[in-house]
Amino acid sequence: MSDSSRPNLWRRLPLWQKILGGLALGVLAGALMGESASMFKPLGDIFINAIKMLIVPLVFSTLVVGITSMRDPQKMGRIGGKTIALYLLTTAFAIAIGMLASSIFQPGAGFEFNFDKAMETKDAPSLVQILVDLVPSNPIDALANGNIMQIIVFAIGIGISLIMIGDKGEPVVRVFDSFAEVMYKLTEFVMAFAPFGVFGLMAHVSGNYGLDVLLPLAKVIGVAYLASIVHVLVVYSGLLATLGKLNPVRYLRGIVDALVVAFSSASSSGTLPISIRCAQKNLGVSEGVSGFVLPVGATINMDGTAIYQGVVALYIAQMTGIELSMMDYGMIVLTGTLASIGTAGVPGAGLIMLSIVLSQVGLPLEAIAVIAGIDRILDMARTTVNVAGDLMVTTLVGKSENELDLEVYNATQPKKDA
Repeated sequence: MSDSSRPNLWRRLPLWQKILGGLALGVLAGALMGESASMFKPLGDIFINAIKMLIVPLVFSTLVVGITSMRDPQKMGRIGGKTIALYLLTTAFAIAIGMLASSIFQPGAGFEFNFDKAMETKDAPSLVQILVDLVPSNPIDALANGNIMQIIVFAIGIGISLIMIGDKGEPVVRVFDSFAEVMYKLTEFVMAFAPFGVFGLMAHVSGNYGLDVLLPLAKVIGVAYLASIVHVLVVYSGLLATLGKLNPVRYLRGIVDALVVAFSSASSSGTLPISIRCAQKNLGVSEGVSGFVLPVGATINMDGTAIYQGVVALYIAQMTGIELSMMDYGMIVLTGTLASIGTAGVPGAGLIMLSIVLSQVGLPLEAIAVIAGIDRILDMARTTVNVAGDLMVTTLVGKSENELDLEVYNATQPKKDA
C-alpha cells in the first residue's frame, strides 16, 4: 500500500473503528509502559475538556430547539412522562440484575477484609431540597457552573415561553436553531480528535490500574461487567423489539461511537454531544425528541449505577458474612432506584450514592474503601450502560411519537458525516 493511500484509508474508516483502535492501543501502551504511560494523559485531558466545552451550550440550545419544534406543551408533557416512566422501569430492572448476578456468582465469598478506618459519607438531600434546587436563582450562574438540572429547567421555561408568544418569538427560535447547528458542527470537529483522546485516557488508566490491583477484585469486576452486558442485550434490546418493534441490532450498531467514548471517559454528561449525534444521524431520532430526552437522561438515568449498587451491596454483604433478608433486598431495589436517579453524571459520584444504599440495610460503610480502589474500572462499565439506556429510551420515545426516521434507523450503515 502506498503512503498516499494511507490517509484515505484512515478517512474511510468509521469513527467507532478509529476510537476502538485508539482504545486498544492505549491499553497496550499502559500495559507495556506502566505508570509512565501517564505521559499520554494530556491527550485525554484535552479531549475531555473539549467535550466539557460542548456540554452546556449544546444542552441549552438543543433543549430550546427541541421544545419549540414540538409547538405543543401537551406533547412535551407526554414525552416527558414516557421518558421518566421508561427510566424508572429500566433502573429497577438494572439493580435487580446486579443483585441476581452477585447472588449467582458470589463474588464476595471467601474474602476477608478488616476495616480499620471509617469512611465519611454525605447525607442525601431531602425531596423538598431537591425540588427547590431544580430552579436556578441565577441562570447565568447555573450555566457557568454546568448545573445540568437547573439548565434543563431554565431551557424548558425559555422554550415554552417562545411557543406561547407565537410569531414574536420566531426570530429568537431561529437564533437558537442556528446556534444548535453550530454546536453540532463543533461536535464533529471534537470527535475527529476522539481516537487520540481515547488513546491517552486508556493509556493512563491501564498504566495505573495494573494486574496487581485488579486481580484480587477481578471477580466483582467481572460480575459487574457481565450484569451490564446482560442489561444492554436483554433489557434494552428486548424493550426495543417488543415495545418499539425495532431491530435491536441496528440500535446497537448505531450507538457504538457513544459507547466507546462513554467507556473511556466514564462520564455520561461528557458523552452527551456524541449521544445526540448518534441519535440523530445513526438512529434517525428527530431533533426535537433527542434534544429533549437525551439531556434529561444524562441527568436522571443511571441504570449502570443501579447495576453497580446491586452488585457491590451484595458483594459487601458476602465478604462481611452479613445475611440479608427479603426486606433488605427490596430496600436495596427501592433505595438503589431512587439514589441512582439522583446521581450526577460525572465520574466517581456513584460511591457517594452507594453509601446511602449500604446505610439503609446496615452494611458497613467502611467497605466502600475496598471498592474505591477499582471504582474507575467499574465506572467505565456503568457509564456505558447509562449512555446505552439514554439512547434506547430516546429511540423508543421517538418511535412512539412518530418522530423516528425508519429509513435512517434501518440503513445498512450508520450515516456518515458529509
